[in-house]
Amino acid sequence: MVVVLDTVSTTQLRPRHPEKVNRPDSFSPPKPDWIRVRAPTSRGYGDTRKIVKENGLVTVCEEAGCPNIGECWQKKHATFMIMGDTCTRACAFCNVKTGMPGALDALEPEHVAEAVRKLGLHHVVITSVDRDDLADGGAEHFAQTIRAIRAACPTTTIEILTPDFLRKPGALEIVVAAKPDVFNHNLETVPSRYLTVRPGARYFHSLRLLQRVKEIDPTIFTKSGIMVGLGEERHEVLQVMDDMRSADIDFLTIGQYLQPTRKHHVVSRYVTPDEFSGYEKVAYTKGFLMVSASPLTRSSHHAGEDFAKLQAARAALAR
Repeated sequence: MVVVLDTVSTTQLRPRHPEKVNRPDSFSPPKPDWIRVRAPTSRGYGDTRKIVKENGLVTVCEEAGCPNIGECWQKKHATFMIMGDTCTRACAFCNVKTGMPGALDALEPEHVAEAVRKLGLHHVVITSVDRDDLADGGAEHFAQTIRAIRAACPTTTIEILTPDFLRKPGALEIVVAAKPDVFNHNLETVPSRYLTVRPGARYFHSLRLLQRVKEIDPTIFTKSGIMVGLGEERHEVLQVMDDMRSADIDFLTIGQYLQPTRKHHVVSRYVTPDEFSGYEKVAYTKGFLMVSASPLTRSSHHAGEDFAKLQAARAALAR
């Protein structure tokens, strides 16, 4: 995977991450063999990219530099990122552009729905940038997008990956009322790392957000994920699992943090596949319906297949 450093080109009037420009470069250890992926070249990748561009859409696959983009786009599985490509937060791990976003595109929900129809998606994941500049944090825009997809593709199941709606009273209720099938919000890391990794967020607020989803509508699956390799300790990861189960979260994802540029948070270490396997086994013993833990696990990777497994796991419990 080619990593583009944080520089200003002739076609870019401002740096992608202005808040990081003056930070000293930090160097992560060389990637081990189990992290490396092939560059995307398939026909399916090209077809997916064409549909995304024709509808003027943004994907987190591209913006966050996801290592699985070749595999997912070959299968025409794209994760749409609504409300623009510019985030109001400046997390130390994230490669999404930061700054002041533009106005919302009122036609975006319909454009997303049309792309979902053209791609023939049975399960779609919708995420967004943080929009702290909006009174509702973009909650109504999420709801409109869910409704547009329901109207255009009634049989498509919908998974959303939302911001934390911090200090946005009533925002969560708007999104839950639109009845997504899966409500995902990532905790990202352990509490002790928040000040350096996710300084604009609050761990217990994020946890409570997911708990509230279940309280409002118990039929909605809840999901959250963390990255490892950011300096956390094993016992802290296990505590996060317990916290998530206390909030009745159904699905846990754990993946390896990868440094997008030398200005981002350094990788403290690469967690081995055996350690990921151990985390997965422990998580299942704690009661999660679904767990995905591997170096290249990402929130929306294999989301459709995993949703089917979630449904089956819930049905088995109900017998």
